[in-house]
Amino acid sequence: MIDKLQRLIKQFNDLSKKMSDPDIVSDIKLYSKLAKEHKRLSPIIPNVNDYIKKYNHLQEDEEILKGNNKELKELIKDEIGPLKEELLVLEKELKIFLLPKDPNDDKNIILEIRSGTGGTEAALFAENLFRMYLRFCENNKWQHEIISLNDNEGGGIKEVIVSIKGDSVYADLKYESGVHRVQRIPDTESSGRIHTSAATVAVLPEAEDADINIVDKDLKIDTYRASGAGGQHVNKTESAIRITHLPTGLVVTCQDESSQHKNKDKALKVLKSRLLDLEIEKLNKERSQERKKMVSTGDRSAKIRTYNYPQGRITDHRINLTLYKLEEILNGNLLEIINKLKIEDQKIQLSEDSE
Repeated sequence: MIDKLQRLIKQFNDLSKKMSDPDIVSDIKLYSKLAKEHKRLSPIIPNVNDYIKKYNHLQEDEEILKGNNKELKELIKDEIGPLKEELLVLEKELKIFLLPKDPNDDKNIILEIRSGTGGTEAALFAENLFRMYLRFCENNKWQHEIISLNDNEGGGIKEVIVSIKGDSVYADLKYESGVHRVQRIPDTESSGRIHTSAATVAVLPEAEDADINIVDKDLKIDTYRASGAGGQHVNKTESAIRITHLPTGLVVTCQDESSQHKNKDKALKVLKSRLLDLEIEKLNKERSQERKKMVSTGDRSAKIRTYNYPQGRITDHRINLTLYKLEEILNGNLLEIINKLKIEDQKIQLSEDSE
C-alpha cells in the first residue's frame, strides 16, 4: 500500500513538473491530457500525504513499544488506538481510488434509446427516457447532438441516437444500458388498468480513430432518398446513408442531414462506437465468468429498472434500490441512483481484490 501511494505522489509531482515545461504547454493535446490526469489526482493527494505521515508515526510508536523506555511507552500508548482507526478510514478511501480505472470512463458517448414491447405506450416511454437524459446533460453542462431520430406515428419515438460530450460522460452513464420497464395507466385506457411497456437503452463509449480501425473493403455503403419530415430537398436527393459492416453484419443508417457527406460521417461515428462496444461486451463476458457479481454485465437484454407511475416509485433491480422519487428522477436528477451504482460496483471490486 505504501509503495503504491509513494508512486502516486511521484506521478503527481512529475505531472506538475511537465505541465510547467514550455514545450508541453505549447502542445495543446498533450497538455490537455496531462491536465486532466493532474485534476483527477489533485483531490486525493492531501489524503495520501496524511496516510503516509500517520503510517510513519504509527511505525515509530510501535518501535517505541518494543523498547525499554517506560516513560515513552506510557506517553504513546493512548495515541496508538485512535491512530490505527484514522489509518483504517483513510485506507478504505484510498483503496477505492486505487481501483483499476475503466479506460473508457473519460470518453464521450453515443446514447441509443429504442421503444420495445408495448406499442405506442413504449414509444411514449422512450421519449420520457430521452427527455430525462437530456435534462441530466443540462444539469452537468454536457453538450448533445441528435444523430438520428425516428418518430412514432401515434406519438413518442421509435428510436433516437444522440452524441453526448463532456467530462466523464461514460463513467456516469455506463450503468444505464439495459431494459427499462414502465408501469402506468395509458391515457387511452378507460378501465384504469395498468399497462407494462419497455424501452432499451444502450450507452456506447464514443470510439476514437485509435480505438477502431475500419477497412474500406469491410464496408458496404448505400445511398437512398430520405423519408419523412425534412422538406423537399431531403426527399428529392439521395442524401440518406446506410452502412453495413460486412464482418459483423452491423447496419447503421442516417438521414437526418440534407448533406450525404454529413450523414455518412454521423453513420461512421455510430458504427465505430458500436464496434468498440462489441469488444467491450466480449471483454465483460470474459470477466463475468471470473467475477461472482457485477452491477453491469453489458447485457442489453437485462431488465435493470422499473418506473412505476401509480406508486411514484423507481426500482433498480441490480442493487435492489427503491426510491419514491419518480418525478424528480424523470426530470434528470439521476445522480443519487448513479452514485449508489458506483458504490456497489466499488464494493464488488474491493471484495474480489481481498479474496
